[in-house]
This record gives sequence, structure tokens and C-alpha cells, in this order.
Amino acid sequence: MTPPDHPIETPPRAPSPVHKFGTLAVHAGAPHDPTTGAVIEAISLSTTFAQNGVGKPVGQYEYSRSANPNRDNFERAVAALEHARYALAFSSGSATTATILQSLAAGSHVVSISDVYGGTHRYFTKVALAHGVHVTFSPSIEVEIEELIRPETKLIWIETPSNPTLSLVDIRAVASIAHKHGILVVVDNTFLSPYVQNPLDHGADIVVHSVTKYINGHSDVVMGCAAFNAPELAERLTFLQNAIGAVPSAFDCWLAHRGLKTLHLRAREATKNATSIAHALEASPHVISVNYPGLKSHAQRAVAIKQHRDGMGGGMLSFRIQGGHEAAERFCQNTKIFTLAESLGGVESLVEVPGAMTHAGIPKEQREAAGVFDDLVRVSCGVEDYEDLTNDVMQALEKAVAGAKISNGNGSI
Repeated sequence: MTPPDHPIETPPRAPSPVHKFGTLAVHAGAPHDPTTGAVIEAISLSTTFAQNGVGKPVGQYEYSRSANPNRDNFERAVAALEHARYALAFSSGSATTATILQSLAAGSHVVSISDVYGGTHRYFTKVALAHGVHVTFSPSIEVEIEELIRPETKLIWIETPSNPTLSLVDIRAVASIAHKHGILVVVDNTFLSPYVQNPLDHGADIVVHSVTKYINGHSDVVMGCAAFNAPELAERLTFLQNAIGAVPSAFDCWLAHRGLKTLHLRAREATKNATSIAHALEASPHVISVNYPGLKSHAQRAVAIKQHRDGMGGGMLSFRIQGGHEAAERFCQNTKIFTLAESLGGVESLVEVPGAMTHAGIPKEQREAAGVFDDLVRVSCGVEDYEDLTNDVMQALEKAVAGAKISNGNGSI
């Protein structure tokens, strides 16, 4: 990993930016306790902190909505891994999105990719609009960005890879144009995590995550975060973090920080698993198409090679199955290791049908225009053994497609 040009703010015992990702993941934001020598931080559950006099707190903390030791340490760790000067944690990924949009004045305009997480689409179309912020969706933002920019455009919103079709965006290409117009670029990096991709290094102004997913990695915390370098962004977003109050608990911050320490190990294993499954699916006659940035056949493979660590594809993939929505449902119900459930990025592997689950709130014509067809299955690879996961996918595929044809004669059910 090439060290960033700017210094990373970390506590005294954290390693400097010359250290590799795994060393930073374990040590950033994790100083030894100065009193007991504990190598793992304590959980500070107190909501308020004593003061020696009026307006003179004993330490640096007054009230946990404004700041908390566990949240501070977690934010320092995220900042280190995303090559950022600042990071802020929120009570969910959606709260992170909402806070950033709340920083825009009424009448502002946002350009977003079309193939965006359903919750983000819901916020843009149902909530932001009510506050006077208008969003234009583009299926090919790199090509159309110049035409879509208006005088009131303040933000470009990118997911790369997108959810759930795994399309990629050249961050540098978009940022170069946006910055000429004084427009901020936000990249949702949830699908890859800081281990696989660092959007700030490619020109993004803000990188956001649903911490619930890969950063925490154990499906037991709901949280979000944003990381950035500009002091003015830090001032504005820190004010909103406190004023809106959508902050995570100290315990959740402690759990997420613990999960973050093994991110590099989990991301590597998830990528190995997804790569194996993607190749197997691509070779199957029961599959219409496979969306995975780690495949040579991916339309934007060159972007993955440029932006992702070692050209990694990450742990997420999706595919269209022969037999329509019914076959997609049968596939999910026939897996033995994969669990049919929403969310992603945990140590356990999951499958779901986006058109009927995570993206059901988006009108069908809009979903299909973005490639989210009713026969699309989304797969989140965990850290189980790749042979077991690949075998599970193939047996479920056989039952969902070939088995249905044999039992019905004409392939219908």
C-alpha cells in the first residue's frame, strides 16, 4: 500500500502511515490504557462526565452524544484505514447519508448513479426532496456528468461497485470534472471496504460506509461512518453529527472497532470465495450473466485494476438465473450454507433477491433500467471454505433450474 501524501492523525501508540493495512487495522485508534496497561480499550458507557467547575470537565468529554472515548477511537481507526484526516461515526449507514444531505442548502441539486442502494434511493426521492434537495439519477455518470451539472449542483453521489449489479465508476474521471465546478464527490465504499479500495486516493471528497457490513463484519452492529480530509467538512459534519444526534452507542463502537481489526483477513477470504463462485457461475448454462468485478469479462475490469487493491473483486457478486423470478427464489431456498437474508459483509454467507427484497421499494421500470431484474440474485460471500460455498451454489442452481425442468417437463412451475 502506497502511503498517502498527507499525515494520518492517530493516537500516540498507533503506528505511522508507513505501516501496512493490517498493522494499522490492529493498532490505529487503540492505545494501551495508561492506568492499567490494558491492550484492549474499556467500554465507556457513561452518558455524562464530571466537571471540576462550571464549564471545566475533568477530561475532554462532557456528554456522550457530542463525544465518547469509544467513538473517538473507532473514528481514528477508520480515518487511518481510509487515508483520511477525519472520520465520523453515525447510528447507521442511512443516518450517514441523511447527515451529508442535510449539510446542503434547500434548492441544492445532486447527481447520483442510478444503480444505488435502495435505502439511499428512498432517502433521495422521499426525504431529500421534502427538504428542497433535488436528485438526478444517471445510468452512466462518467459519460453524462457534464450535461447533468447545473449551477445549483453541489454533490455527486457514487457507489462503486454499485448495489446490486456491481457496476464500477472511474472515481478520478468524475472527480476531475466535478471539482472544476466546485462540486463535492461522495463515494459509498460499503461493497469493497477500505481494504480493497480507498476512494479519497482517487479524488473523492467524502467516503461513506455502512459499518454494519464489512467494517464490523459480524452482523451484530448497525452503524455508518464518513471519512474526509477538508477541515471545513469536519467542522460542518461534526456540528450536524451532534445537532442531529444520530450517533452510535459506545458498545456498538467497541464492537465495530473489534471487527475492524480483522477486516484485511476477512476481505481477502471473501474475495477468494467470490472469485471461485463467479467463475463457476459464469461457466454454467443455468446462468444468464454474472456481475463480478474480479472477472475478466466484467465490462469495467480496467477500472477495478486501477482502483482496487491488486485488482480484487471483493466479496459481493450478483447473477441472473435462467427461469425468472421463481428460479431466483428457488435458488435462495435451496442453498444449505448460504442464508436467505438481507445485508452483507458478515463472516457468514448470504443470498437474496434484490427485486423483491432490498430494492423492492424502487419502481420496477427504474429497477430494470439499472439492471435489477426479477431474476437477479445477490450473493454476499463470507469466510467459509471456498470449496463448500462453490459446491453449495452449484447444487442450489441445479435444483432451481434443471430440477424444475425435470419435475415439470416444460420448465414451468
